[in-house]
Amino acid sequence: MTSTLVSFVVLFGLLFFGVPLAFALGLVGFVAFALAIGSTAASAMVAQITWDTLTSYSLTVLPLFVLMGNLVNHSGLSRELYDASNAFVGHRRGGLAMATILASGGFAAVCGSSIATAATISTIALPSMRRYGYSPALSTGSIAAGGTLGILIPPSVIMVIYGSMTETSIGHLFIAGIIPGILAVLLYMAAVAVFTAVSPDAGPAGPRMAWLDRFRALRQVWMVLALFVLVIGGIYLGVFTPTEAAGIGAAGAFAVALLRRTLTLRSLIRILADTARTSAALMGVLVGALVFSNFVNVTGSPELIVEGLKSLNMPPLAAIAFVLLFYLVLGCVFDALAMILLTIPIVFPLVIGLGFDPIWFGIIVVVVVELSLITPPIGMNLFVIHSVARDIPMTEIYRGISPFIAVDIVRLAILVLFPWLVLFLPQQMG
Repeated sequence: MTSTLVSFVVLFGLLFFGVPLAFALGLVGFVAFALAIGSTAASAMVAQITWDTLTSYSLTVLPLFVLMGNLVNHSGLSRELYDASNAFVGHRRGGLAMATILASGGFAAVCGSSIATAATISTIALPSMRRYGYSPALSTGSIAAGGTLGILIPPSVIMVIYGSMTETSIGHLFIAGIIPGILAVLLYMAAVAVFTAVSPDAGPAGPRMAWLDRFRALRQVWMVLALFVLVIGGIYLGVFTPTEAAGIGAAGAFAVALLRRTLTLRSLIRILADTARTSAALMGVLVGALVFSNFVNVTGSPELIVEGLKSLNMPPLAAIAFVLLFYLVLGCVFDALAMILLTIPIVFPLVIGLGFDPIWFGIIVVVVVELSLITPPIGMNLFVIHSVARDIPMTEIYRGISPFIAVDIVRLAILVLFPWLVLFLPQQMG
């Protein structure tokens, strides 16, 4: 147990001094394993993990879903998603903010990245809300909150990494994220309604569109809807595996880009290069995390923690509440990916030892780390939006995100108290 604590201290120290996460995890895991077992065993362990990870068939979902998101983003469908959402709710008070959340949910369904969702939607939604006199707080708050849907609504890169680290079904995780994702959209829209009820001038209503114009706008996004239904519906019905779904999704996104005539040879090379860089970075941190996780498991620390909690006769829900509080505090200083990689080796055995479902806990973890994307002072979505709107001070962005943080905590409590909301769809899968 002492060696595990020392390794975490060294790891945090390396991260503090700017060592990349993948190298910090791999280096600490290798050295600690070598000191505990031996350098020969440590070298063999690192080589085996690297080979198994980089040649894993199931992990090809990572580059394929990243490619799918990049192709959809390049196709310009985000603008149509926002226009279609605005056509249906833009006439309401706070309607543009609600449209932003709906468009973020739609974009998340074919993207898989929260930061990419926030960056893309902010360039589209922020000018519209400024034009209609929306307050900077509501504008930036709704974009930041909507961006978090990128890692919850499937496909999700974070779910793939969690599934790989814990050997949990990625397909079941994807399907389990659907109802919590819909719940998030509804609660975020409710937060906008409350915000504008208290401050009507913060989100004035826009013009009402005729039903014919609404359906015309909806027709523009049928390709996104069809792609999502094809990928996720195929997984749900058992027609194909998540890996096959990723390949179909990438091919479908490529076809969409060709049909919309937005793809050139130069842009295709740029998309492929960006996909390769992102995928390599994700694979690198995953290898490092698995090396570090192997060391933690060898020390027996997770089992000691489980036995210690059981000896305290702590109710399982109380233990989960403690774990979630730990995540909320950690989210103030770490981003979502770092939280998953650093904590899962310790927390996952604890949760499973207490008798909780790994799929349920996977979704709970994703919801909690979503909060890390919008909680000060390190919330990455907040900085992404600030980079787009330099004239809006960070204090205003912090004020705007507060109502959405509150409803996120309410959503987290609902999912903890009613786990069937997470597990119902996975249990019905073909």
